[in-house]
Amino acid sequence: MKAKTNNNRRGFLKSIAAAVMVTAAVATPSFATAEEMPEVSWRMQALWDAGTTPYEYEKKFVERVAELTDGKFQIRLFAGGQLAPSAQAFEAVRGGAFQMMKTFDGYEAGSIPAFAFTSTIPFGFPESDQYEAWFYEKGGLEFAREAYAKAGLFYIAPTVYGQEPIHAKFPLKSLDDLKGKKGRFVGLASTVMGEFGVATTGLPTAEVYQALEKGVIDLADRGDLTANLEAGLGEVAGYVIVPGFHQPTTATSYVANQGAYDKLPESYKAALEVAAREVSSSLRQHILAQDAVALQKFKEQGVEVIHLDASIIAEGRPVAMKAWEKAAGEDELANQILESQIAFMKELGLMD
Repeated sequence: MKAKTNNNRRGFLKSIAAAVMVTAAVATPSFATAEEMPEVSWRMQALWDAGTTPYEYEKKFVERVAELTDGKFQIRLFAGGQLAPSAQAFEAVRGGAFQMMKTFDGYEAGSIPAFAFTSTIPFGFPESDQYEAWFYEKGGLEFAREAYAKAGLFYIAPTVYGQEPIHAKFPLKSLDDLKGKKGRFVGLASTVMGEFGVATTGLPTAEVYQALEKGVIDLADRGDLTANLEAGLGEVAGYVIVPGFHQPTTATSYVANQGAYDKLPESYKAALEVAAREVSSSLRQHILAQDAVALQKFKEQGVEVIHLDASIIAEGRPVAMKAWEKAAGEDELANQILESQIAFMKELGLMD
């Protein structure tokens, strides 16, 4: 009787052990080794020309993605306009002509109002860290992804940096000086500058130099100080106006074809986001350090640098806010984004 009891006990323990092993096998996830991860090859079109500072940082981005994926995820980088005209890149990526682009959301704000607020806020956040905090701490990233999802694209992350100055062929000492002028501005900046009496045009970045040279426009937004110095704007515009109240902080965007993105392993998706945030920080710090250098070089070229008083910016904000509301229109998502940004600006003490 005792022997039978022991046999039953041993049999019971064996069944428990077997059950535990099965449960552990099911509960424990299997992790692919680096050798087992797929090789992925993408093409990406940058926003800027080859050889410019922002383009060099896009090279750092694709190199970092490769590094984070043990060389398995390779992104071949092309300069702005090299795969598709910049104005057609949105549709090209959506259609799968190539998998990824760097873009400025404001280019498409006419058709997707939410993009007016995920690219820059004229007379808004004066510091780039404030704008980046809105993306990562106040839901901005989710808002941007919702806006792009409607277009069949995936918003990976922003690159956030500081002001883009105004280059003008005339001295701008007050906002009244803008009335009757012709200028190149895009996105929400175009709407806001229109409220101040500027006849705006959304010329491609590559055409800004020639338009200023030939007098087609009187003033222009183009890029950061260093990028504009490299583009030779000091040769065709005798004045630089800072701070760039029309674009006090700037966000450009890493955007992917939704289908291509969905096929990526989770670790590759994470690599894109990590690399994007690292590049955002490093480019911003580089631009901050180089702004003073660029301004000095503009002065050496004979360009006059005009520093607008903070009171002038404050004076123009109520007009700008009306333009914000006009840009949001009846679009539900755009209004949600605007409300979120205004709430955060109030939290920061930027407005009452």
